[in-house]
Amino acid sequence: MTKKIAVINDLSGFGRCSLTAAISVLSAMGVSPCPLPTAILSAQTGYPSYYCDDYTDKMEYFRREWKKMGARFDGIYTGFVAGEEQIRQIFRFLDTFYQESSFLLVDPVMGDDGIPYDMFTDTLLSLMKELCFQADIITPNVTELCLLTGADYDYIANIPHTDSLLEETGTLARSLCGPGRKHVVVTGIRFTDEKGIRQMGNLYATKDTCEVFAFPYVGGSYSGTGDLFASCLCAGTARGDSIPSVIQTAGKFIELALSDSVREQIDRNDGVNYEKYLSLLIPS
Repeated sequence: MTKKIAVINDLSGFGRCSLTAAISVLSAMGVSPCPLPTAILSAQTGYPSYYCDDYTDKMEYFRREWKKMGARFDGIYTGFVAGEEQIRQIFRFLDTFYQESSFLLVDPVMGDDGIPYDMFTDTLLSLMKELCFQADIITPNVTELCLLTGADYDYIANIPHTDSLLEETGTLARSLCGPGRKHVVVTGIRFTDEKGIRQMGNLYATKDTCEVFAFPYVGGSYSGTGDLFASCLCAGTARGDSIPSVIQTAGKFIELALSDSVREQIDRNDGVNYEKYLSLLIPS
């Protein structure tokens, strides 16, 4: 039977991110996405102007109606939340639908480049830590890793030696691999390899292991790449693929999309040209 994933995230009319990315990727990978929108936006929040219809008070209706239907999910995947109450709504959703046979993937969207997003508060961080504690897989970027662990982002970002940077990042990631957090994938680590070539790395950690998957850094910072990566990881997990193999596939997929977007000088707010590369994700 086709695997079903409850995807709790926002939907933006412009900017290829959040539910737009998740629905595309999960579908291509042979997994059925069941979207639960946290907000509907005219465009993602990086644009100079946008309209946002907050769905916090509507999330409970989805939970109730899906419960009436007797819905069951193979996985639950959470992304951007607009505030503290949305995380509380997610906890109620998990109480209803998170089963021993399912998995929870949390993309703890809170900031980037050392800067927390506008919705960030200390209470939201506390709730996000609690949500991550329940998760089977979490996918923080370096900023979010530092927020979750209390590390100093400026210190981490300015470690001059690659080996020391990756070792320190791995130590922080493994510190999050307690009960209920079996897998941590830290995304978007920039470093220079031994040949002097700039790389973009994803670090995979469990309590006992740590491995870095590196890809050429092609330049540019685009909306939605984290959503594409987490969506690949979610669908691959649902299919029963190993996490390292999915990281490799997702890395190649995003590398090609980034290269295409840099070459065509796509505006960062528009997201990357990933659509033509979805065929790389289709199960053979």
